[in-house]
Amino acid sequence: MNSQRILGVALDNDQDVVLVRQRARQISALLGFSQQDQVRIGTAVSEVARGASHQGAGGRALFQLRENEGRQHLEVLVSAGRPRAATAGEPETESLRELAIITAHRLMDACEVDPGEAGASTVTVRKALPRHEHVTPARLAEIGARLADSPVSNPVHELQLQNQELLATLAELRERQDDLLSLTRELEDTNRGIVALYAEIEDKAERLRRADEMKSRFLSNTSHELRTPLSSIRALAQLLLDRMDGDLTDEQERQVKFISTAAADLSELVNDLLDLAKIEAGRVETLVEPVVVENLFRALKGMLRPLVDEARVELIFEPSGIEAPFYSDEGKISQILRNFISNALKFTEQGSVLVFAAHDPEADTIAFAVADTGIGISPDNLQLIFEEFSQIEHPLQRRSKGTGLGLPLCRKLADLLGGRVDVSSTLGVGSTFTLTLPRTLPNRPQQPTMDPDGTAS
Repeated sequence: MNSQRILGVALDNDQDVVLVRQRARQISALLGFSQQDQVRIGTAVSEVARGASHQGAGGRALFQLRENEGRQHLEVLVSAGRPRAATAGEPETESLRELAIITAHRLMDACEVDPGEAGASTVTVRKALPRHEHVTPARLAEIGARLADSPVSNPVHELQLQNQELLATLAELRERQDDLLSLTRELEDTNRGIVALYAEIEDKAERLRRADEMKSRFLSNTSHELRTPLSSIRALAQLLLDRMDGDLTDEQERQVKFISTAAADLSELVNDLLDLAKIEAGRVETLVEPVVVENLFRALKGMLRPLVDEARVELIFEPSGIEAPFYSDEGKISQILRNFISNALKFTEQGSVLVFAAHDPEADTIAFAVADTGIGISPDNLQLIFEEFSQIEHPLQRRSKGTGLGLPLCRKLADLLGGRVDVSSTLGVGSTFTLTLPRTLPNRPQQPTMDPDGTAS
């Protein structure tokens, strides 16, 4: 740090304190400080100077420009003179000095006190120049010349200036108070609006909750009511196809098959709707039991064998090597994987569908994956497929109509099991659907609930 002297002022009496304040204001103005900073600097320096003059005669105030950490500062060193005895009615010198230091700490960037010897202490106050200001030696010499030419005001004139500064400060404070009052009123209006908005949101949330409950109840009731006639239609169609009431013509057989297929599709939709309604209503319980991966794969392979056209697509179950059982709901896992595999077979014209599992010891999870070499899914549709009743436009999709509920149901079942469903896909190359589950699912208490039709579930 290097310093350059600006001006020195002796401190012997109160008249010198007035002079120090005047010089502090003049120097700060010449160095480019704002009006408010000029008042702050003048007040801080004069208070410290007043404390030093009361401490004793022979004090001094030194104004200098100091370079500190790459930035210029106005630095004022106020040193006290020889201590003198206090006169009657005069405030205690130590109290004045402490109040002056407190004031300087509040108004300046830094205030340091050096006790010195024999009570002759030195107080250093410092204020950084505005960032756009940089004082060169030539400018500093010019400032010194202007200070030398500046007349010294008498105490009355200085008091008038202080009163003007005080009035300006009071006016600014009043303006700020008015601004604060205006801002407070605006905030109060905003708060009232926010409270009204929250009330409206809560009202809408309650209406949505009731609507969701009504939807779940409607789906559940409708699904139960449709199951019986659908089962009858499928049974009667099968009786006709089995020639129980006599032979059928080719056209009759074709039409009965249409009826049977439509009833099967509608029955699948009804079952999916009922499962979704139960999950949303919180009436689906999990049955936690030991699950062996290889046994699960063997059961899936047997169930899905009729769906495989081996001339076009090969269904491969890769050995997992996971011998230890994990604990979850095997029925719901099987339901999710059946959906993944049937979709993969449906949208793979040539190639293979690979089913495999892997254990992550670090996360303590089991991941089941179904990878196909089918049509793939574009990035824009990766989230669309998990929305209810949403299907992707594709020629294969038109030939293989679905309900649009399978994947949303899989995701909700995975959430119920404490896991998640992920998908990665490349258009025209294939897709991989992954079910990730914890190895241990805490057993939940089995609480019998009643469906809307009165049957226990």
